[in-house]
Amino acid sequence: MDAPLPENNTTNDSIHLQNVVVMRHGDRIDSLEPLWVTTASRPWDPPLVEAGRIRAFCTGRKLKTDLGFPIHRVFVSPFLRCIQTASEVVSALCAVGDGPDVVSSRGVTIDSSKLKVSIEYGLCEMLNREAIRSDCAPKDGNFGFNISELEAMLPTGTVDHAVKPVYEELPQWEETVMGARTRYEQIIKALTDKYPLENLLLVTHGEGVGVSVSAFLKDISVYEVEYCAYSQLRRSLVHEKKSFTAGEFEVLTHNGQSGISYCCASPTATGAMHDEM
Repeated sequence: MDAPLPENNTTNDSIHLQNVVVMRHGDRIDSLEPLWVTTASRPWDPPLVEAGRIRAFCTGRKLKTDLGFPIHRVFVSPFLRCIQTASEVVSALCAVGDGPDVVSSRGVTIDSSKLKVSIEYGLCEMLNREAIRSDCAPKDGNFGFNISELEAMLPTGTVDHAVKPVYEELPQWEETVMGARTRYEQIIKALTDKYPLENLLLVTHGEGVGVSVSAFLKDISVYEVEYCAYSQLRRSLVHEKKSFTAGEFEVLTHNGQSGISYCCASPTATGAMHDEM
């Protein structure tokens, strides 16, 4: 594809490798405490348990040490479990002088200039009964996300308020599984095209991580995405003056690696993964 480069990008002819990491949120409370939904004011939006925060921070530290490239920009689903996951991961990525005994963001000093974070509706949970039980979904269809409050939960100084989301509002309730999968594929492509010279981290839900593999790796079906599992994608871009031509995404994640399991696709395998995302 040919597309214009942002004004602040180079105009010299060059070849560039763009890296994308697509990550699932950490352990959610309703998976460990099933009765939580009976008293919750927002049963469709469970937070992380403490183990989920620890897993997210430790995964962020692993990304920092193992990826071999910096993350420049983070996009995150507005669901609380993803915001809390992103907060821990970003703190780990931006941490200054943290020792190996540190397992969460509490008390960690960060360098907020290392990357920027934005909330993106296009990365949200599948809005259907396969992902959100009908007795947990809001009766009026209003999921009630307060973006300012959610941004305040992210590490100080990391939020980029100038970024306009690709999806300016949530998808409609009762989107199909295939419609949600198409959305996940489109948002990965849209965000990478919007920031072609930056490496991205997308914090989303299990189905979104599955799509990040199955959409770009031929004839496979993802059947398990663990908490904080992540995929790695890479593509080459050729810059010519003020435009770029992008190659196809290459999936660098092997079966069973970083919490993602997949197999050869069955012709009838069209359903969503059964685990709540």
